[in-house]
Amino acid sequence: MNVEQYMTDVGRQARAASRAMAKATTEQKNAALQACIEQLNAAKEQVLAANAVDLQAGRENGLDDALLDRLELTPARFDGMLEGLQQVATLPDPIAEITDMKYMPSGIQVGRMRVPLGVIGIIYESRPNVTVEAASLCLKSGNAAILRGGSESIHSNQAIAQCVAAALASVGLPSAAVQVVETTDRAAVGALITMPEFVDVIVPRGGKGLIERISNDAKVPVIKHLDGICHVYIDDKADVAKAEAIALNAKTHRYGTCNTMETLLVAEPVAASILPRLAELYAEKGVELRGCEKTCAILPQAIAATEADWHTEYLAPVLSIKVVDDMDAAIVHINHYSSQHTESIITEDYSRARRFIREVDSSSVMVNASTRFADGFEYGLGAEIGISTDKIHARGPVGLEGLTSQKYVVFGDGHIRQ
Repeated sequence: MNVEQYMTDVGRQARAASRAMAKATTEQKNAALQACIEQLNAAKEQVLAANAVDLQAGRENGLDDALLDRLELTPARFDGMLEGLQQVATLPDPIAEITDMKYMPSGIQVGRMRVPLGVIGIIYESRPNVTVEAASLCLKSGNAAILRGGSESIHSNQAIAQCVAAALASVGLPSAAVQVVETTDRAAVGALITMPEFVDVIVPRGGKGLIERISNDAKVPVIKHLDGICHVYIDDKADVAKAEAIALNAKTHRYGTCNTMETLLVAEPVAASILPRLAELYAEKGVELRGCEKTCAILPQAIAATEADWHTEYLAPVLSIKVVDDMDAAIVHINHYSSQHTESIITEDYSRARRFIREVDSSSVMVNASTRFADGFEYGLGAEIGISTDKIHARGPVGLEGLTSQKYVVFGDGHIRQ
């Protein structure tokens, strides 16, 4: 296969499809999403069988547990994909919405209309459910999508792609509106990120190495986050039961996700009373603890943390713990070491909670809630195409609105500028 020519053809088809999608009605787009649900339901056994092939190959190729977890498409996760499709179908269509209309002194009316971005390239590793999430959001927001999954999930992605293509064709929309790159050749990624004539934005989802490469080499704008170094701070005015439940869930609900807590901060006045019980709970889950000097004095079983630990996204059953003087110290630590993904404070003090959400500079900041809620589905977006820690063009979970832009619209009645 001539990869460069193949990707050019994919890009050209996507650009043509994007023009058709920009004109598609809400009814057409929702019909396509419902058809996707029907096609996937009908092919459930084939999709899960294809995923089993990928999982077996992953084990034989030595993929670690975190990657295998991301790769696995369990029946529950399969049903979750369909639920996400249904939720996106019920969301309001943002396209062509006109807002902020106002009369100018000249008599013209000026407003802003929401429009699709055009062609979105998504590059991701392992997780085959991303194929459905990305397709649904791109379709509902009137965009075309070029999806390039990892080689480890090629069979899963192709099985899903067949369902999506059939769904689009069944409602009269171009099947090229969602294309899954068929080659695992890495040159396809290089081509995809350097085709500004065909691609309007790139969304990389995967490890830090992948995202750094995309960010450095792309000639197309990128929506990204590099790390998910998320923090939970237990304040000295925290409810102990809430603190224990949240700190346990934020770390152990799933290890291989970007919204998993990697560093726990505990106010010194309550550290000696809270940490031993938390250590027991983490031990039951097999979590390795790495702590600062004060933490190790309270928890002899903890390994001494190094400077590198505060910078590390483990994606594994490993947790860094630091005892801090107060909330001010916690905020300083977070704003220095955080990847600006998600942070949470556990406190019953309303004023401190308000200060925390104002002063912590991350894309999601929470009060008395697990960082695991930083997710498009949980935020009511239906699904997400990724979580952006950038400040332009989108920040946080990127749903429908994040996949659109705006243009100014002007209404006159024969007005001329004097």
